Amino acid sequence: MSLTIRERTETEEYTRLSQLAAKSAEAKRAREEQECQIRTKFQRDRDRILHSKPFRRLKHKTQVYIAPIGDHFRTRMTHSLEVAQICRTIGRGLRLNEDLIEAIALGHDVGHTPFGHVGEETLASIIGHFEHNEQSIRILTVLTGDGKGLNLTEEVLDGILHHTGDGVPKTLEGQVVKIGDRIAYLCHDYDDALRAELLKSEDLPLKVKKVLGSTTSEMISAMVTNIIHSSERSKNIGLSGEVAQAMDEFRRFMFERVYLSDTLKEERNKGKLIVEILFDYYTNHSELLPPEYLLWAENDLSRAVTDYIAGLTDNYAISTFKRFFIPRE
Repeated sequence: MSLTIRERTETEEYTRLSQLAAKSAEAKRAREEQECQIRTKFQRDRDRILHSKPFRRLKHKTQVYIAPIGDHFRTRMTHSLEVAQICRTIGRGLRLNEDLIEAIALGHDVGHTPFGHVGEETLASIIGHFEHNEQSIRILTVLTGDGKGLNLTEEVLDGILHHTGDGVPKTLEGQVVKIGDRIAYLCHDYDDALRAELLKSEDLPLKVKKVLGSTTSEMISAMVTNIIHSSERSKNIGLSGEVAQAMDEFRRFMFERVYLSDTLKEERNKGKLIVEILFDYYTNHSELLPPEYLLWAENDLSRAVTDYIAGLTDNYAISTFKRFFIPRE
């Protein structure tokens, strides 16, 4: 009996990929299901995320700039696509499983709130604890598929959960996304800051220019190349000494000059206010929530309101705020 296309791909992975790479045939799901004749488990996970509503909403969620003027600023969706591209390049260089990498990269930010990290911080201050990576897992395991989630593999969920914070992903593919995410947001947020005229190229620290280069393309190439060379045959993915130090310097610079800048403070405060007011309003008018959110939250009103607001796009949060609180002209 001949092999299916999926079985052929799974067999090829054992000879084509590194011994340290995750293998599709060994992936586990919480609920067993009929295998696809064409796609491996990781390929199916990637497709489920790509075709999901939470992923589509990322096109209207802030990366750094709230409601930016101009068509070329990054959103959470373009960021996720750029993370996938960078991480697949690293994965191919290290002979890791690119399908697993792509699935983790596309799904890693679906739990982000409206208005970027300010929305995340606001919800955390209201309910005591909120992390977008944990919300990503809740979305993918509960808040999609009529409360059943997408039944993604454990390897994909682990990579998404640990793409940020102190935890280390179990797979090398997850580790690639963890560092690739940082490369993507630093370089592309720098590019957007130049476009927004928050920064000038000469503002970049000398050490960063010397080690990484002065353009986004040079920076990405320098860090990706270094990761591949320094992580070959290793059980850990990372940058070598001088390049790692330059990245840390770059990150400190971006936080000081962009992410926490006074220039963006006013818009961040507006986003914070909208989240606070909407949370209070829905808490006191729970009948306005889609009924499934209370069901999925097992009648925990605070959880239901959190889930609903976290899923809003920037545009929808702003229009909802206007509908409830701004008189019509």
